[in-house]
Amino acid sequence: MTFNPATEIQITNRQIAPWNRIPNTSIQHKPLMIYHGAFNATPAELERRLQAVGVVKPQWTYTMYSETHFHSTTHEVLGVVAGRARLCFGGEENPERFEPIVQRGDLIIVPAGVGHRLLVDEGEEPFQMIGSYPYGKQWDMCYGRAGEESKVQGIQNVAWFNRDPLYGDDGPAVDI
Repeated sequence: MTFNPATEIQITNRQIAPWNRIPNTSIQHKPLMIYHGAFNATPAELERRLQAVGVVKPQWTYTMYSETHFHSTTHEVLGVVAGRARLCFGGEENPERFEPIVQRGDLIIVPAGVGHRLLVDEGEEPFQMIGSYPYGKQWDMCYGRAGEESKVQGIQNVAWFNRDPLYGDDGPAVDI
């Protein structure tokens, strides 16, 4: 099991403009973050690490939904534990969308309001992630549809991380 120091990994930070009814990073201005090659661990080892840091609670192991959705009640932390995939952040028709390829060992912090979906599972083994959320938070599903406006307004009240989900006190998410 290896968790690479934050100073030794590449980190992608991306602000994404709102699109239609998907707010993306426009409300809190916290970026989508990808920690590339942050860990080489089994799913159980990653879950233990996240629990030990104590910021987020692992809740599921699955792929990413293929329909664009976002969460208005919480930020989401995704640890890629198998495979490789092209994801879409921001809405597939958004001219400012972001479509990275992520793979085993990457950790993704998806701020509340950022639309996300699986575009293509590109790996030889099925794409799998551990989905985690801050303790005390329940995730919801929003799709950028009419009637979700009151949920979107609540994003401004979602607290950002006071410790990094993977690295603790000195991690990249704290410095934003």
